[in-house]
Formats: sequence, C-alpha cells, structure tokens
Amino acid sequence: MISGIIFVVGLIVAGLIFIKGEKTVVKKDRWGDDREVANTSLIVKVVSIFVITIITSIAQPYAIEKVDSGYKGIKVSLVGSQRGVTNYQYKTGWVIYNTWTEQMLEFPTFQQHIEYDDQQVITKGGFPATIKPTFNYSLKESNIGDMFVNLRLDVKQVEQGWLKNAIIGAVNDVANTWEVDSIFGHRQQFEASIVAECNVRLAKWFNVSQLRTNITPPEALQEAIISKTKAIQQAEASEQQALTAIAEGKRKVAVARADSAETIINAQAAALAIKIKQNQLSPLYIEYVKWNAWDGKLPTTVAGGSGTLLNIK
Repeated sequence: MISGIIFVVGLIVAGLIFIKGEKTVVKKDRWGDDREVANTSLIVKVVSIFVITIITSIAQPYAIEKVDSGYKGIKVSLVGSQRGVTNYQYKTGWVIYNTWTEQMLEFPTFQQHIEYDDQQVITKGGFPATIKPTFNYSLKESNIGDMFVNLRLDVKQVEQGWLKNAIIGAVNDVANTWEVDSIFGHRQQFEASIVAECNVRLAKWFNVSQLRTNITPPEALQEAIISKTKAIQQAEASEQQALTAIAEGKRKVAVARADSAETIINAQAAALAIKIKQNQLSPLYIEYVKWNAWDGKLPTTVAGGSGTLLNIK
C-alpha cells in the first residue's frame, strides 16, 4: 500500500512539474535566427522524477496493515540482540512497520475449528485404534505474546505443529487408561476426560472445547466388540424377562391368596349361618314348621276283596 502511495505521489509531482514548466525554449539556429525548441531540461526532470518514483516504490521497506477486530497484532523486531524473542508490541488498527527490520503477526482471539487427519493411538491392553480428532480452540488473549516468545511461530504453524502434538498426546495418554470396549460403550465420558486433560496441558495459552475423537477400532476388534455388545444386550434382556416373570408370579400368588381368602370367608359365613339355624331348631319350632307344611288332610285306607291292601295317602 505504501509503495502504491509513493508511486501515485511521484506521478502527481511529475505531472505538476510538466504542466507548470515551460514546454519550449527559444534558441538561435546556426544562421542566428530565434527558434522555439522542446525544453529538454523539463523532460529530463520529469523522467527523472518518474524513474525515482518507481525505484523508491519498489525498494522502500515500509508496509501498512490493518489488524481487524477479533485479532491481536504483534509487531516483532528482527534486529538487535533479542531478535523477536521478547522485543514485541501488541498492535491494533492500522500499523506501519519496516519489513526489513520488523515483522507483523496476527492471532485470532475468537474460536477456531480444527480437523486433523487420521492418527493412531493405543488403548489399554495394547490395542491400536484410529482417531480423526476435531475440536474448537481459542487463544488466551493476554498470553498470546508469551506463546510467541516460547514457540516463535504464527498461529497456522502452531496449529499444525505444537498444538497438534499436544492434542494427539492427550488423546493417546487418556486412551491408554481405557479398555477398548469401554471407550465405545462410554464414548461421551471418554471424550469429556480428553477435553479435561487437554485443558490441563494447554491451560497457559489455549481453551479447548467440543472435541470429538471419531475413534474407530481395528477391523478385527470391531466384530468382537459387536459380539460382546450383543451378548450384554441379550443378558440384560434375559434379566429383564426374569424380573418380569418374578413380578408376574408374585401377582398370581397375590391373586390366589385373595381368591382363597374370599372362599374361606364365604365358607366360614355359610358354616356360621348353619350353626345359627341349628341353634334355632327347637322341638316346638320343628312342630311349628310341620304344622305350616300340613295341608289339612288326614291319611286314608283302601282295601280290595281278594286281599288286604293298605293304601295311605
């Protein structure tokens, strides 16, 4: 940008000199007559200014950059005994710097999303697994300068170097404490423990969140894990069926007890009723019942001529 400004200014100056200068001058020819000729000194001056402008715009060392909101700029000195180790300044807005002796770096202060290629980790027991980690991170704004002092890299180099090694190392160390089938049975807890470990290791410069390992076991172990998972599911189903059967048995026992209790109660009531009636059957009461049942007719007899037959009605 500064080179462009110098070039434009040079053109303007050369143009003004050419416009205001005398285009022609009067010179005498060999016969002594006056004659107007082009002003060569003016042309030389304009061309010289133009050439100097081009050389200056190309060779000048200064540059101007704007540090946008959401970023933090660091202007680093490339000369002297420190050479960028501790000689840096935080910058915002428009910044002019000498490209020969200084360097401008910009670091984002908002969340960044990272996806790494396939990596191999070892789980507890020595079983290998493949991960393809994805996560979000943000830089701790107050410690960006300290990170640069220690790593002396820009943010993209940090992402693909130091940060990548730290994340893979954390995943590997946590995976070493988990059995391979437990990882796939409790993936959420496994990845949460990795995030916690990352934020312990990277707490000085980074905040890590929303990490997904996308872990897959070796093909040989996948079938074993699937078989074990099915066996666990079947065992749980069998256990549930057993609990259901026990509950159904208890229900039936309760129903049977209720029916038995009802039968006993009915039988006891009937027996009590009979006993009460028996106590009420006195001789006088029996005669009274007979009297109520008699229709008022006395017994009769019928006898034939050839013999004797008693017919009582």
